[in-house]
Amino acid sequence: MQNQNSKNIIQIAGIIDEVEAKMVLNAGATHLGFPFRLDFNKEDLTEEYAAQIIKNLKISDKAVLITYLDKSDEIIALAGFLGCATVQLHGPIGLMELEKLRKKAPNLHIWKSLVVKTDNVDELTQMVLLLGNFVDAFITDTYNPETGASGATGKTHDWQVSKKITKLSKKPVIIAGGLNPENVYEAVIQIKTFGVDVHTGVENADGRKDPIKVKAFIDEANRGFSMI
Repeated sequence: MQNQNSKNIIQIAGIIDEVEAKMVLNAGATHLGFPFRLDFNKEDLTEEYAAQIIKNLKISDKAVLITYLDKSDEIIALAGFLGCATVQLHGPIGLMELEKLRKKAPNLHIWKSLVVKTDNVDELTQMVLLLGNFVDAFITDTYNPETGASGATGKTHDWQVSKKITKLSKKPVIIAGGLNPENVYEAVIQIKTFGVDVHTGVENADGRKDPIKVKAFIDEANRGFSMI
């Protein structure tokens, strides 16, 4: 069940500098993801520089802190330092800590990541039911068993799992994991997702976002949203 009264989400994650942030915004992205305090993968820029970008471009409402932090006070502190209105909780977090986060920071938008593995669909559906009252959206992503990474893997997961979660959830569902300009339209159509997220799927070999890939991704995502 999706809230279709608001604009569909297109997040470009892993912003590395202000030039890239401007390009992504001009291409039509609704949100920019800044991953910090990670279990895997290196950070793309310093927290100080990210805060400067968000302040300079006045994009607090579009900036998303992506983090593995699991303590409410630490999450609130880092989101506040960066100036992010949204936090994407990418690692495990206890229900009581999530409740604390909701109560302590009622204006902070909370997205909870659901990392799809080969055999955890029942666990994920239970999380949707258990955590739904404390988050504003869920985001499905892909687990890479070879590296242990949960996100920015460049790998897709079983879209039927995301489709099941989308039907079950009372909150909007965003899909991530291996999306690119070639498959995002099909992902939106198949899953009927409210939003999409991409990181490595619009990058060149040097790790920078490719303007042509970014624009194509956003255009294809919007084409999909217009069909559902």
